[in-house]
Amino acid sequence: MPNLTKEELWRQLKQGFVAPVYVLCGEETYLRDSAAAQIIRHAFNENDLRDFNESEFSLNVRGNIETAIAAAEQLPIMSGRRVVKITDVRIGATALRDTLREEREDQIAAYLDNPATSTVMIFIADELNGNRKITRLLKKHAAIVEFQRLTDADLMRWIRKSVDEADSEIDDLSIRRLIDLVGTDLRRLSNEIQKLSAAALTSRRITRELIEELSTNSSQLDNWALTAAIVSGRPSRALAVLKKVLDDGAEPVALLGLLSYNFRRLLIAKEMMSRGDDRHAVAQRLRLRYSDQESFLAAARRYERIKLIRIFDLLNQTDVAMKTSIGGGAAQGTRMQLEIFLCQVLAGELDRRRI
Repeated sequence: MPNLTKEELWRQLKQGFVAPVYVLCGEETYLRDSAAAQIIRHAFNENDLRDFNESEFSLNVRGNIETAIAAAEQLPIMSGRRVVKITDVRIGATALRDTLREEREDQIAAYLDNPATSTVMIFIADELNGNRKITRLLKKHAAIVEFQRLTDADLMRWIRKSVDEADSEIDDLSIRRLIDLVGTDLRRLSNEIQKLSAAALTSRRITRELIEELSTNSSQLDNWALTAAIVSGRPSRALAVLKKVLDDGAEPVALLGLLSYNFRRLLIAKEMMSRGDDRHAVAQRLRLRYSDQESFLAAARRYERIKLIRIFDLLNQTDVAMKTSIGGGAAQGTRMQLEIFLCQVLAGELDRRRI
């Protein structure tokens, strides 16, 4: 089956056509997830009981592909259709990273050859290597829609359209300032647009001044916020900050680099203080602003040297895991590796509290 463009998908849905099987893939996960939501919305009629007929299965759980196919073969309950959404689909360059595994190929092929007419099956793919046989099987039978990163011009148009849908107005200079501060992640941009539109309710104009007042610079937030949360000794706070920073569009690989940079500086401060260097010398060596010195040096004092070295080991392991796509590649896989790193660090913190 030929690939669909995003525009062709929207046109088909508006015309009332919903394919029996979709594969949604690509780097732009916000548009991909929004497309899945639109397909599901068009699959049901107004009076259908969605709660009984909408299922989601993650392929991170072994055996879920069989469970998903079994659900797809069931008749809908008080509805014209049933929707089965299959997430965390990964088909890598080698079988090592796969969650849609070759040993289930016959079962998948049997369903795709004769899909249930009353079911819409949606595969959400984080990786889809075109050289693999199982990918070719999906491409033969499913409507494939790829969501690539937007070009600069497309991003400008997307922001303007989103602002218009929020019943607000914005000029090009303000759009560029919004991108400068927030970045290009559509999920975070969407959140910021909703916040700014609410703040501009009276005038309906999102201005540069309003953006600078309300939109946090993501690079400033990422640089120290997570490290500070980790060294604060409050696991729940650290987990909450990580979630917010990632949801706001921070790249996991870049965030890992910032963590490495900050913990290296903490170790340098620790070594200098242990040999008797005073606060001024440490601040001068690390170029600490006066307003940051107290919290930074308190963190360095709090952490034992052996614990900082252990964190460096975990950072190195996480870096290798990201680069080799252990546990899955793409944004979701690297995010998972960062979450694992944080849980390992926080587990040590919880163990310390229990002693």
